[in-house]
Amino acid sequence: MRLCRQRRRVPSVSLRSRLFAATYDRMNARAENAGLRELRAGLLAQAEGRVLEIGAGTGLNLSHYGGALDSLTLTEPERPMLNRLERRVRDGRAEALVLRAPAEDLPFEDASFDTAVSTLVLCGVDDQPRALRELRRVLRPAGRLLFLEHVRSDEPSLARLQDRMNGFNRFVVGCDCNRSTLRTIEAAGFEVAEVEHRELPKAPKFVRPLIVGTATAPA
Repeated sequence: MRLCRQRRRVPSVSLRSRLFAATYDRMNARAENAGLRELRAGLLAQAEGRVLEIGAGTGLNLSHYGGALDSLTLTEPERPMLNRLERRVRDGRAEALVLRAPAEDLPFEDASFDTAVSTLVLCGVDDQPRALRELRRVLRPAGRLLFLEHVRSDEPSLARLQDRMNGFNRFVVGCDCNRSTLRTIEAAGFEVAEVEHRELPKAPKFVRPLIVGTATAPA
């Protein structure tokens, strides 16, 4: 895997991003204990070969990667999150490479990875279609994308509630709760191999719809 030149400046640190990083693990603790941790573990057991995780945050996925990895690369655009991620990597996964980079501009050559991982990330990227095109680019032909994302509901009444609450949700936690992420994955050229519709545990109703699955990059 070779790095290529970063094309876009990473956003500067803000007070908001510091507070979010400092409280992220506590905010997610109830969901993790109520089943989200098991969903992560089941999904990430499938990671193999050269693995890239985007938006790795504070490193909640690290303990779920198995022994079938040739390498593990973690990207995170926010400096406060990155600091916490680096500490967690030092404590338990010292061989991992950690880089500061947004999902929309990944500093890697084409076909650098066998597996890409996105968990609760595609709801918050600035440009979701672009991020998925980047993931497709850096995956080898027939490489796999493992995803766990909260999404727009297929139920019309709940989807309308998500639309009404989206501005509030974006202000509080910095992500969109009404993105049709599965459709965007397919539009980026991925072939969805399997998808399970679940609920994000211990979450407000408008962010509960969840998809967990795998998709394959075009051969």
